[in-house]
Amino acid sequence: MFLTNNFVLPAETIAALYKKRWQVELFFKWIKQNLRIKHFYGTSENAVKTQIWTAVCVYVLAAIIKRELALNVSLNTFLQILSVHSFEKSSFSAPSRTSTPKIHPRNPITS
Repeated sequence: MFLTNNFVLPAETIAALYKKRWQVELFFKWIKQNLRIKHFYGTSENAVKTQIWTAVCVYVLAAIIKRELALNVSLNTFLQILSVHSFEKSSFSAPSRTSTPKIHPRNPITS
């Protein structure tokens, strides 16, 4: 059942609008689950689009790296490893390595 206060549009149009809105909801659910965007840093249309496209690029690059290296982990696990170890110099050939990242206050990227 669809509820609306618009009695001018035909029922088919209202149903089509709800269907399109549902697709937007599913898209944002996918963003939250896969791109790890918990909130938007800006409020303008450009800021939101930039943040989404940046996250999509990171997601696609991680998928390409995972495929090229033939890593035997899920993409989600690989993204978690990248986020946990983003400031640690490590080999991608051993992504399951568990170690504490070495972060220096003056130089966050260790070499």
